Amino acid sequence: MSLETDGLDVLLVDGKLTAASGGATFETIDPATEEALGLAADGTATDMDAAIGAARRAFDETSWSTDVELRVRCLRQLHDALVAHGEEMRALTTAEVGAPAFLTTGPQYDGPVGDLAFAADTAEGYRWRTDLGTSTVMGIDSRRFLEREAVGVVGAVTPWNFPHQINLAKLGPALAAGNTVVLKPAPDTPWAASAVARIAATETDLPAGVLNVVTSSDHAVGAQLSTDPRVDLVSFTGSTATGKKVMAAASGTLKRVFLELGGKSAFVVLDDADVAAACGLAAFTVCTHAGQGCAITTRLLLPRARFDEGVDAVAATMAALAPGDPTDPGTICGPLISSAQRDRVLGYLDLAREEGGSFACGGGRPADREVGFFVEPTLVVGVGNEARVAQEEIFGPVLVAIPHDGDDDAVRIANDSIYGLSGAVHGGDLDRARAVASRLRTGTVGINGGIWYGGDVPFGGYKQSGLGREMGVLGFEEYTEAKSVAEPA
Repeated sequence: MSLETDGLDVLLVDGKLTAASGGATFETIDPATEEALGLAADGTATDMDAAIGAARRAFDETSWSTDVELRVRCLRQLHDALVAHGEEMRALTTAEVGAPAFLTTGPQYDGPVGDLAFAADTAEGYRWRTDLGTSTVMGIDSRRFLEREAVGVVGAVTPWNFPHQINLAKLGPALAAGNTVVLKPAPDTPWAASAVARIAATETDLPAGVLNVVTSSDHAVGAQLSTDPRVDLVSFTGSTATGKKVMAAASGTLKRVFLELGGKSAFVVLDDADVAAACGLAAFTVCTHAGQGCAITTRLLLPRARFDEGVDAVAATMAALAPGDPTDPGTICGPLISSAQRDRVLGYLDLAREEGGSFACGGGRPADREVGFFVEPTLVVGVGNEARVAQEEIFGPVLVAIPHDGDDDAVRIANDSIYGLSGAVHGGDLDRARAVASRLRTGTVGINGGIWYGGDVPFGGYKQSGLGREMGVLGFEEYTEAKSVAEPA
């Protein structure tokens, strides 16, 4: 497999790599050059119906859900094959996602591939049956057990920003727990999923129907997973607005939902912090992958007395992180995924001006990048936390700086959001920083540069940032059911 060869314009349905019904295809685009990379299969409602049927049969009629040894072997085969194809896959990811090359050795590829090993290890060592001891009820002595088993058919719907991270964070634990899966990836990054599907189909012992991948330019094809009664759980990552639609659609069959949704996370700088260092990190974070991450901290809360100092530090760092070619190992800020996303971000910059804000740096398209979906790293000042640019998820390299008047005020501002996905606190006194972090209503938080990301760490949010947790043992258990069993003592 290579970027130069055809072969990624296929679906994986019931163990077979096949064209979409009718042979329809659509282009996948390089966001740095705006050129077509090649074709992906444009799956239809018929294809999705077939994939769901295959997954249902594989769960109901094979030993996959009960054969832990087989599941562990297949996941380790997939891990090893993805490692072996690493060079090609990293190049594919940079081309299709616009992901800076340095990220492909971390969360854009190598990290999530490594997490497959964690999923396999978890399944292998998991306590599937727990003895709860004996109890006497109405004169009958019983021994009780708690058993964990797979949920059934999982529909996974994923976005484009970190496709391998999110695809594999769903496939790994779902398959390890004994489920069968239908994956519908975002139409912006179909090859990332198709390449994994091809490797799984040709280089592992995964039984037919256990993993199905349906690429499509039509979002309605993915929506079938929410309404089809043969699907037991929908695992969705994306915007909060779409997550609400998924939840509403799933209510018709009362299927379980896992939702990892939006964020507008706060980076809190306390008055005893090294402001220059903290603000440099805040700027670096929001420029990484052009700010296209749900957990990226996009509100910078600065002590009022040190506000100008912080703004200067952010501006200096952003000036050194100009958007560049994602294939260059030194590039931090690459392109946005599409012209639509670029225009959306630019629309928010227009809104910032309308709301009375100004730009300490950036504010538009880079003058030296006429081709590609690039936006300048931008620092917005002069608006309060009530402004839409401070409340709504922009998904670009845009940071909003807001002054605060002490720890209590910083916590108030940070929590004044419909979201609660992530956050950061920086301070000179670690205990004080910990105390502030403990008051943030978020699912993850980093203190003084600590990084929480890892396959063994649960990830998810409070409030409208979602339901449930992905990764870690908690993420594994999202894909299990609990069954209480009693027998005579």
